This record gives sequence, structure tokens and C-alpha cells, in this order.
Amino acid sequence: MVLQDKELKEKALNAVEKNKDVVAGDRFRLTYHLMPPVGLLNDPNGLVYFQGYYHVFYQWNPFETKHGIKYWGHYRSKNLVDWETLPITLAPSDWYDKNGCYSGSAVVHDGKLFLFYTGNVRDAEGERETYQCLAVSNDGVHFEKKGPVIHLPEGYTAHFRDPKVWEESGRWYMVIGAQTVKEEGVIVLFSSDDLETWEHHGILAGSNRNGLADFGYMWECPDLFTLNGKDVLVFSPQGLEAEGIKYNNIYQTGYLVGDFDRENNNFTHGEFDELDRGFDFYAPQTLVDDNNRRILYGWMGLPDETEAVHPTRKHQWIHALTIPRELELVEEKLYQKPVEELKQLRGDHVVFDDVDIKDQSIKLPKVEGKTVELAVSVNKSNADVFTLEFGSVAKLSFNQTLQLVTLERKTIKGDGVHSRSCRLNQLSNLRIFLDKSSIEVFLNDGAEVFTARLFDYDNDPTIQFSAKGTINIKVEKWELILGVRHHKKTKRVFFHEQRTGVDFV
Repeated sequence: MVLQDKELKEKALNAVEKNKDVVAGDRFRLTYHLMPPVGLLNDPNGLVYFQGYYHVFYQWNPFETKHGIKYWGHYRSKNLVDWETLPITLAPSDWYDKNGCYSGSAVVHDGKLFLFYTGNVRDAEGERETYQCLAVSNDGVHFEKKGPVIHLPEGYTAHFRDPKVWEESGRWYMVIGAQTVKEEGVIVLFSSDDLETWEHHGILAGSNRNGLADFGYMWECPDLFTLNGKDVLVFSPQGLEAEGIKYNNIYQTGYLVGDFDRENNNFTHGEFDELDRGFDFYAPQTLVDDNNRRILYGWMGLPDETEAVHPTRKHQWIHALTIPRELELVEEKLYQKPVEELKQLRGDHVVFDDVDIKDQSIKLPKVEGKTVELAVSVNKSNADVFTLEFGSVAKLSFNQTLQLVTLERKTIKGDGVHSRSCRLNQLSNLRIFLDKSSIEVFLNDGAEVFTARLFDYDNDPTIQFSAKGTINIKVEKWELILGVRHHKKTKRVFFHEQRTGVDFV
């Protein structure tokens, strides 16, 4: 299948070349986020630190702005800021992945990079088949497929995918998102001594288990890791019904904190908590770097009805990844913080240390823009409501009386406004990243996060602050710049060439 693999990859590269000008001409094209060079991007895959580089692979349909055939695209970086495009990693060229190279993960072993992914197949009758597959590389650039290492066990439907692999004490473990024949969402555990022969240990966690009631018909994109002495299982359940302000997206992403019993292959845990409260977040994955940081990327999108009307589709692309976020676990609560490397993007800076707002709305000089980082600290507050407005496209408000944070935005489909909310006892600080058509909000050092795409039809870059009652705040704003960055000590100019440009089949 080497010839077919080469032909499929060349076909994808031709689609990139054919559409590069129309893609580049989109005013909603992001500046410092990872995006597809053309077509549709969804799950981050194979996140790994290898040979001095951060590697980010991603699900990619290069031919359409909708879900269909899936390749693996590939970016790498030495600093999580400057990225380069590498050759296409996986193409659906073999019998075991001919209808899509679905999501998976990467590990380093004996100086080599091992990729595990799900091969999606439709048989002659259109029925799904699924295989967990392996590909290996010596240099992190060129990969050789080894074929399936796990076939579908009994007791599950063919919705069995997204292998995440890691090593502990000389043994390899793998968790897979799955659906039982009873249509319950579960996480399945395997282990191995050699990364090729895998032992099936059954269900690790899932719907109607370990204190969970009926909790969805499918669990996707699992990731199990240890932080601060506790085990954390991140996954994306499908089929949850909205409960007030919880579970308001079509599919959810969240985590369970507990204890993974390696000897008995059991995971006891507490309650499920959503990882992101915004409109556009799904299928995250983490890596550990050489500084032992646990870093997360998420898909800044969701497979919902608004995909068909995203304005970027007119320019032959759709979706992006979030900024990289370092994870910390504090009292069984996951905190997400933008990685320190993003400070390298900072350009012009303005600061206002002592801003009083009393029953009014204000704008601050030069605190505006659509590619900025904004930091707000609350010095003192007696305000019932504190609000930030971003042009006329989005509004973030904290209601102290209700202890509620709400993000509102214009609907992508139609002329309405919709919202997402979470509970917060008090607001001490927030950090916001704006990038042309996206917003990521980190509240109270990352205790809560909102991620959303914003399509600013009136092109208004203003940022407005208002309060009902009185509040005193400190405001800092930085322009975020990729093209030219100045080193603070030498003033030397660095030029950056941005070479970067869910299974729903």
C-alpha cells in the first residue's frame, strides 16, 4: 500500500496548495493558534515531547469543511509558540484504516516514537469495523505503519476508539473510549510489556458504575494521568442531558478524580466536573514535557449544527486547537493555566493599576483589539454585577449575588444571543486571550475556563468595563504578535515564519 499512501498524501498536499490563497484571505483566520492549512481540523492527537520538540498531531480532512475521511496532520515546535508543518503523518491507505485514521496518542520508547490510533473501516454493507493500530518513527517525522495491535473484544460495539497509552514502572497501559453492547459509555483498560501484545482488563470506568448513574451512551478521547498524588481521568461523554447550567453543549468534556488500582485494574472516583464552560471545547489530550509539566490542548470546536454555517467555510477551512494549558490539581479541582511560553507573544503593553468603576460603563485608552491578552485583577469590590463587553459580539459577566459567571455571544446561526454559565463564589482575577475569532477566559488562576469562537461581524475591537455597584480593578493589556517580536534585553528583532498556516463519519 506504499504507492496508495503516497498518492493520498500528495492529493492532500494538492488541496493545500490549491486553496492556500483563499484560506489566507479570511479575516477570521487566527494568529497564534494551530489551525488546519485547509479543510477541517478536529481532535488533537499524539501529543508528545520527543527529541527536543513538542509534537502536535491532529485529525484532518483536507478535502472538505465537514467530517469525512481523516488523516493525521503534524506540527512541531521547540517553544510552544513557533510552529512548523511536518509531512503528513497518516493517510487512510490500508485495509485497516481505509475510512479514516482516527484519534490516538504517542509514546517514546527506546529512542523511537510510537503512535497508536484507531483505524476506521466500513464494510461492503456500510457496517463499522474498528482496529487499534500502531505506527513507528525513528526521527519523529517519517512513520512506518505496523497495522492493528488490538481487535474489537466481545461486549462492545464498533464505537471503540481513541487509544491513550502511557508507561508506569516498566509496564505500558492503554485506555480506550468505548460503547458497550448495552449502549453505555465506558473506558476500557489494556496493558502490555512490549507495546505490541496487549492484555484486555475490561471496563475501568463508565456509565452506571462506581457511583455514576446513566452517564451517556459513548465516552470518547480518554486520558488517565497522575497529578499531585491523585489519578485524573479526562474524557468526553456523549448523550448527557442538560441539567440547569451544566451539560449545555451537544457533547461534554470533563474529568473524574480518584485512585487507579493498578493491581486490580479498578478506578474509584468522585463526581464528574466539566473541564471547560464555554461553547467550543472537546476531545482534549495531554502530554508531559521535559520539565514534567502536564500540558493540555483541546479541540476548539464541536460537531454541532453550527458547523454548516461557520463563516470560515467560505474560505475552505474550519476549527482550531486551543492554546496550550498547564494543568494543576488543587484539592481535587483541575486548574488550567496558559503556558509561560505564551508570554513570548507579548508586544505593546498598557497598564492601569487603580481603576474605579461605580454604576457606569468605561473604556480605557488602548485597551482594545482582537489579538490581545487581557489581565484583570480585582482590588476591591462591592459590585453586584461586573461586566466586560467585547465589541457587540460577546459579553462576560460576574453576578456576585447569584455567584454566577456567564459568557454570552452572538449565535453563529441566526441573529440571537446564547450563553454558558458556571458557579463562582467570588471573582479575584481573570486572564483573557483574544485571537481574531476566538476567546479563552481563565478565571481565578484557571479554576474555571470558557472557550468560544467569536465571529465579529461588525469588526468592533473595543473592550468595555461596567459595574452595578462599585469595583476597583487593575487592568493590563498586551498586543500579541507573531510576525515580529522584540527581545526585552537586546531589542533584537526576531522574524517568525508561521508555517502552520470526533469521530463523526
